[in-house]
Parts: sequence; C-alpha cells; structure tokens
Amino acid sequence: MTETYERHSVYQFGYLRSEDQDVDGPVRHPVVVVGAGPVGLATALDLASRGVPVVILDDANRIGEGSRGLCYSKRTLEILDRLGAAAPIVEKGVTWQIGKVFFGNDSVYQFDLQPEGGFKMPAFVNLQQYYLEKFLVDRAAALGNIDLRWSNRVIALEQKDDGVLLSVETPEGPYFLKADYVVAADGARSTIRGLLGLDFVGQTFHDRFLIADVKMMADYPAERWFWFEPPFHGGQSTLLHKQADDIWRIDFQIGWDSDPDEETKPENVHRRLARMLEGRDYTLEWVSVYTFQCRRLEKFVHDRVVFVGDAAHQVSPFGARGANSGIEDAENLGWKLALILNGGAPASLLDTYDIERTRAADYNIGHSTRSTDYITPKNTASMHFRNATLELARVAPFARRMVNSGRLSDPAVYETPLTTPDGAAFAGTARLGLPVPDAPMVSAGGEKRWLLNALGPDFTLLMVKNGPRPADLPGDVRVIVIGEDLMDEEGLFARRYDATPGACYLVRPDQHLTARFRHFDADKITAALMRAKGGH
Repeated sequence: MTETYERHSVYQFGYLRSEDQDVDGPVRHPVVVVGAGPVGLATALDLASRGVPVVILDDANRIGEGSRGLCYSKRTLEILDRLGAAAPIVEKGVTWQIGKVFFGNDSVYQFDLQPEGGFKMPAFVNLQQYYLEKFLVDRAAALGNIDLRWSNRVIALEQKDDGVLLSVETPEGPYFLKADYVVAADGARSTIRGLLGLDFVGQTFHDRFLIADVKMMADYPAERWFWFEPPFHGGQSTLLHKQADDIWRIDFQIGWDSDPDEETKPENVHRRLARMLEGRDYTLEWVSVYTFQCRRLEKFVHDRVVFVGDAAHQVSPFGARGANSGIEDAENLGWKLALILNGGAPASLLDTYDIERTRAADYNIGHSTRSTDYITPKNTASMHFRNATLELARVAPFARRMVNSGRLSDPAVYETPLTTPDGAAFAGTARLGLPVPDAPMVSAGGEKRWLLNALGPDFTLLMVKNGPRPADLPGDVRVIVIGEDLMDEEGLFARRYDATPGACYLVRPDQHLTARFRHFDADKITAALMRAKGGH
C-alpha cells in the first residue's frame, strides 16, 4: 500500500493557431461542437462520417485524470463501431456480462446481461474515460473533416436568424466564429447553458459516494459486484468494477453529512480500502467524490443550439446511464442535422431530437431515481422494504426483480412522429422505436458478416426474399435482401425479427426500426420514409 497518490499520466495537447484567427470577421462553419468529451467527439464523428465538416472547441488542453465514465453498453459499442472507433475500446477494455449482488457478506444472486450469443458486441466493456477519449481523438484525426481546437474557450454566444455567433478566447486572444448550428457538449457545468441562461429541473439527492481507482493484482473476476451493508464499510453500500491495466474502480457510499475534503485525504481513503481489501497490496491512483443528480433541461433544442450529454441531462452513476445516454444523444442528432444541412429534410426534423431524447432522458432519470432511492433509503420503512426484498431474493427468484443496485443502461423506445405504426402483428425482439438487433449473417460470397455492419449510413430496407428484388424505391434507400445479399444461416435474424417471406423492415440512419410490413409495398415504404424524415 502506498501513502501517496500515483497519478495516471494524462494526454496533453498543444494549442495551435487556426486559420480562422487570421481572418477579419467571423468565419462560418456548418457545425461547431463545444466540448471534446466522449459525447462531443461522438457527435463530431457522426457528422463528419456523413460529410459534414465540424469544428470542435474545448477549453482544456488535455484529457483528464481518473476513470470517471466507466461502463459502456452494447448499444454504445455498436454506435462507436459504426463510427470506426469500437475496436481499440473493446481490445483495451474489460468485457463483462455477469453482475453479483451481496447483502452483508453473503451472495444474494447473480444476473447475466447477455445470456444469448449472436451479437458482435459484448454486453458491457469497462474502460477508463481517458482511454475512450484518446481513441475517439485518434479516430477524429484519422477521419478528417474534423478541426479539433484545444485551449479554445467560448466566452459569448449570440443567436442570429441564420446562425450562431461565437466569441472564442485563446492563449493568443479572442476571435469569432459563425455556425449554422452549435452543439453544446460541454458537460454538467456547461458554459453554453449558462450563456443562454438555462438551468436544470429535477432532483439532487442528499447522499455522496467516494470513488477510488486502485491498481492491484487481484483474483476477483471481471464482474460487477455490489454490496448492500457490507461489514467492511460500516453497513453502507459499495460497488466494485475491474478496468484496464489492473485498475479497479471502487465506489463507497459515504453519506450526505460527510466532508469531501476530509474523505479524499489519502489516509482516510486508505483506511476504507484496507478494511475492504484485507491486506492486498495496491496503489491508489485517483479519488473523487460525487453527489447524485437526476436533472435535465426542459428542452434540448434552443433555436440553433442543441444540447447533448451532461450539458442536457444528469443521472446518478449507478446503471451506467450517463455517458451511454449521451452517446445515444449523439447518434440521434447526427443524421438529422446532416440531413437538414444537406437539404434532405426540413429544419423541423430537429424538433424530433428534442422529443425523442427528452423522453429518453426521462426514462433514464426514472431508472436512476428508483435506483438511488433503493440504494440509499430515505426513511425506516424504505430501509425495511429494501432489506426484506434482499433477504427474500436469496431464495425467491421473483423478488430479484425488486432488488435495484442500478438497472444497467438500455436504449429507450422512441415513441415518435417519425415512426409508422405497425399494420400487422410482429413478435421477436426487434421492436419499433428501438435499435434493430444484430445477428450473424453470411454474404452472398460466403463471408461472415454482422448485420449492423451491413447497414448503410442512410436509410436501409431489410427485406426477406420472396420473388424479384424490390424496385421503385427512392435512391437514398439501400436495399438488403435477406436470402440473396445476406444469408441467415443460424436463423437468428428470422427469430429476432419474426421474419417471414416478403417481410420488410425500414431502418433509420441511427439503426432504429422506423417501419415494418409483412409484404413489400413501394408506396407504403416511400410514405414511411417521408415520415421518418420529418415529412407528413
């Protein structure tokens, strides 16, 4: 055990003067993203992959310390895979799908987040946020079309009829930019939110947790372990996750009355760790304290300024819904903004970003609030209920549904004007408004392919072979015939999509299912496409 912190080296980036600083008057760009965290970078990658040039402004000159964001869901990994960034994340990170719940010293039960195979991406990957950000920065440099400017701080913003005027401060003085749209991805303390005079609505919970990143060689498996009332921590909750480089993330509940400055002193952190780790050698790399927040902006779209990630909404960390929901914001916004800028959809399509993602935020906040209330009961009755369900869950599987150590991140269903209601019954796991499920396929040439990798960057129509190849569809729809272009040799596509001969599935550019039909009908599919682009 060391007596001092061992700080993980951060990635430093030098300030570079941009050509825009040598031009009199503001230079116009289609999109300016403020904030180079995971959500801002994912937004820029999505837009750039669709041919939209992006400027990213970040007031820092480095990627920060500590694990911070940690657990990345299968859906997030699928999004990052589409953006060409998932491979190094999965390779470097720790893959897991088993979670265990303990009450005191005793195991209550365990759960499997991906009991069925046949998906390219794992249920979850644990990876320190600084690695995620570095991989996304590398991908942005390789992709091009992204101008990432470090040490560029937005100090003023003015909305115009035809765009947004930004004042930007640099080490060499200020300059001006004008953007068709600004994406505010500048985190929980968003400067853009402050400049617009906006505030969150919601709840701040009166409880605190201490985070410790510990480097140690341990025989714990790569699983999520959550303890209610462990004896090594005075009856308060504790969470353990494995990360890359033999770093373990430990979250200790410390209570609202705790003093963050005292709690983060090395001697006090070591005292907690020693009781839990029982003599194991370790190095303390990073420590922080957080408070539960379950809040959001009332609206995410304010004229030509759009909020994403923590700048738009905040949730408690249990359930890994923060960064994952932010990256889902990015994928929802990217294709819509690109379509608007390219003249393929009306500007009103942006209203559906607000509709879909505010409802998704409410979905995540609801899960996060219920998790927080269960983990930190606020009265004696709630405490008795929690402990009774934990005791019952040891022997009664039905009670495990009531145990809530953090419902793990999953996508919200988009109940939206863009979706065409079903005209026929469908079973399976594919569902309108959700991302379409992946499946292992085989190309016509005999090569193994994953279904999601075969989808195009625009709209895709999946059709089960039943006669001639479909025609008379708009040119911006890619057609994939199952049974001709891709073969469902394992039958998972048929089962997950309840696929029958001639069935058609219209998939949005963000891989969400927006319409489906039992039989091909060019007029109905064209109408569904128009609707999905924000038309009538």
